[in-house]
Amino acid sequence: MLTGALLILAPLFLGFALALENRRVMTLIHYSVEGLVYFILVLLGLGLGQMEGLAAQLGGMVAQVLMLLASLFVANMVGLWLFHRWQPMSLEPAENALNHGYRRLFLAGLKPLLAVVVGLLAGYYLLPVFPMVEKLATWSLMVLLFLIGVQLRNAGLSLRKLLMNRQGLGIALALAASSLVAGAALVPWLGLPWHDALAVASGFGWYSLSGVVIGEALGPAWGGVAFLNDVLREIVALAIIPMLIARRPAMAIGYGGATAMDFTLPVIRSSGGLACVPVAIASGFLLSFLSPVLMAVFLSLG
Repeated sequence: MLTGALLILAPLFLGFALALENRRVMTLIHYSVEGLVYFILVLLGLGLGQMEGLAAQLGGMVAQVLMLLASLFVANMVGLWLFHRWQPMSLEPAENALNHGYRRLFLAGLKPLLAVVVGLLAGYYLLPVFPMVEKLATWSLMVLLFLIGVQLRNAGLSLRKLLMNRQGLGIALALAASSLVAGAALVPWLGLPWHDALAVASGFGWYSLSGVVIGEALGPAWGGVAFLNDVLREIVALAIIPMLIARRPAMAIGYGGATAMDFTLPVIRSSGGLACVPVAIASGFLLSFLSPVLMAVFLSLG
């Protein structure tokens, strides 16, 4: 398991060490990342669809997802609220109200679910058993992590400045710590060893990572649970950010998890103003590194 944990981390850090200046290459990497994400999600759904006894396990999976989602939501809101009370962040009113772009982003948040459903239906009804699904998903994830590492390095972000952003660092640590508390509290109900429960709770919204990594270590059912929990976090974040960000910016930015630096960033910007952008990028960046590290560490304990 330790070897597998190192395989998770190595491509991300290798990509982060690579400096590129060619815009065409970076554009190609951007589209490759987007395509790989959906390819991995279809493979995740395919693995679920071909899982033995899927119909019998669906009810239990739904209950586990709802339990995990609700517990993490409560724990994250409490942890982020405490951080907000300790380090309040004041905002100027946003220049523009939310427009149709927000609704478009919210609907786009459903696309990962659709990709998994397509794979699940194809695996359950159409395709023969494909024994290489898990290995193909794992290697696709390795490539994805490498490309994301390249993107992070070449996004014009200074690692030192990101780590020195007190608000972003505090939000990321509050979100991570409260997620681990929720994971530990759920150990008796999830029926997992404590380290596996903490690994499941360490996705921080990065569904393409957590679904594959957890699925490889704990089986496709738990991979599906981890994926659904993290993709639903993103959808909930898109819904609550405009409602929370004016008075509780740390809670709004933090609940977006790793997506605060990319997918939920436009909503954070449009509803919270420019002051939120560096904080959201710092928080999302740090959580994007913490998520694979924590999952690798916890899974290596098994």
